[in-house]
Amino acid sequence: MEHARAAVLPQQPRGNDKVKNEAQRRNRRVLGDIGNNLEAGRIVEGKPPVQISRPITRSFHAQLLAKAQQAQAEKNHVNPVLPVVEDKKRGPAKKAAVVVAPKKAIEKPKSETVVVISSDERVKDKPVNQCKPIEGPSRKEVKTLTSILTARSKAMAGGVNIKPKEKIVDFDSSDVNDELAVVEYIDDLYQFYKLTEDDSRVNDYMESQPDINPKMRSILIDWLVEVHRKFELMPETFYLTVNIIDRYLSKKIVSRRELQLVGISSMVIASKYEEIWAPQVNDFVCLSDYAYTGDQILLMEKAILGKLEWYLTVPTPYVFLSRYIKASVSPGEEMKNMVFFLAELGIMHYPTTIRYSPSLIAAAAVYAARCTLNKAPFWTETLKHHTGYSEEQLRDCAKLLVGFHLKAAESNLQAVYRKFSKPEHAAVALFTPAKSFQSSSSS
Repeated sequence: MEHARAAVLPQQPRGNDKVKNEAQRRNRRVLGDIGNNLEAGRIVEGKPPVQISRPITRSFHAQLLAKAQQAQAEKNHVNPVLPVVEDKKRGPAKKAAVVVAPKKAIEKPKSETVVVISSDERVKDKPVNQCKPIEGPSRKEVKTLTSILTARSKAMAGGVNIKPKEKIVDFDSSDVNDELAVVEYIDDLYQFYKLTEDDSRVNDYMESQPDINPKMRSILIDWLVEVHRKFELMPETFYLTVNIIDRYLSKKIVSRRELQLVGISSMVIASKYEEIWAPQVNDFVCLSDYAYTGDQILLMEKAILGKLEWYLTVPTPYVFLSRYIKASVSPGEEMKNMVFFLAELGIMHYPTTIRYSPSLIAAAAVYAARCTLNKAPFWTETLKHHTGYSEEQLRDCAKLLVGFHLKAAESNLQAVYRKFSKPEHAAVALFTPAKSFQSSSSS
C-alpha cells in the first residue's frame, strides 16, 4: 500500500495520447495490486462484487464498509456497530455514529367488549384492556374532607347524632396560688384515699350485737345530728363521729343502755381531732340530760381509742364529698346543700353504710343531687374521671338516697330533714325528689 502511494507518474507533455494512455494503464495496474480495493464489493454475500470506478482510499473504504453493514443490519433488523477507522494523516478518527434501525410501531392490544349485567343499571358495553395491571403495594385509602362531611351528613339524616368527646375540665387551675389546696399532689392524695378506704370500712356487725339493732343506730345518729348543729361543729366532725361509732360497734358488744354513751364519747373524740375549739365534756353531760357523768364519758373515750388503736385518720364520705362537689364545676349553694342532705340521709341508715364504700356514697349523692336539680348532663366526663365511677355504677345507691328523700318528710327521724329545710341550707329538703328514680324507689 505504501508502495502504491509512493508511485509517482512522470510528467508527460500534453497532447501525447500514447504516453497518457500508457500512464493510465500503469496506474490501474498499480492500484490493482492493492488487495483491499475490491473487498468492499464483496461484503454482501450472494451478490457480485461492486466495481469501483475511483481510487479507493482508507476513508472511502470505510464508507463503503459502513454502507454494506447498514444494509445487512436493515435486512436482519440488528443495529450495527461501526468500526473506528484511524487515518494516520488526519489523526485518530472519531467514532462513527451508530445507525439505529427504525423501530416498528408497537401494536396495542385490541380491547374486548364485556357485557356487565346489573340489577340497578342498564346493560352497558365496557372496553376492558387486556394488559396486565402492575402488581404492587395497594395504596392506602385517604379520607378527604368532602368524604368525611358527606358521611356525617348521611349519619345525621339517618338519625345518628355524632357528638364530640367531652373535655375534662381542670377545675384545680384556679387554686394554683393557694398553698392549702395542694394542687401539685391533690390527685395522688385522693388516689391514696380510695386505696385505703376499705381499711376503715365495717362489715355487717348487727348479727353480733344481741341488744341493739339498725333502728336504734339510726335513732342515735339522728340525735347526734341535733347535737352537732347545737354546737355548730364542722361537717368533718359529724362524719368522723359516725365512722368511730360503727368501727367500735363492729369490735365490741354494747348494751342498749351504753349505746348513747358510745355516741357521745365518739363525738368528743371527733371534736378533739377536727375542731379548733372542741366542746367541753360538761357540755355533753348537759345535752344528755345528765344521763351520764363526765367520768363515764372519759372512760368510754379511752375504751374506744384502745379498740381502734388510735386510728382516726380515715377517709370518710366527707373527704370525697368535698372533692366531688368541686368536680361538678360551679355547683352553687343549692347543689352543695342537696349533696350533703342526701349524704347525711344515706349514712344515717345502716344498710347504706354497710353496702357501699364512702367514695361511692359521695359520688352517688352528687349524681342524685344533679338528677334532682336537673343539672344536665347528670354525669359528666369530669366527674367520671375524678370519681372513677360510671353512671351505671351509681344508679343503685342513688335510688336508695332518692328513696330516703322521698320518705324524709313522713319519717320519725326528722333531724336531717329539719336541718336542710331551713333557709341557711337553701331549704333543699323541700325540693321534689328526682322523678327518674321515684317509681323504682317507691316500689
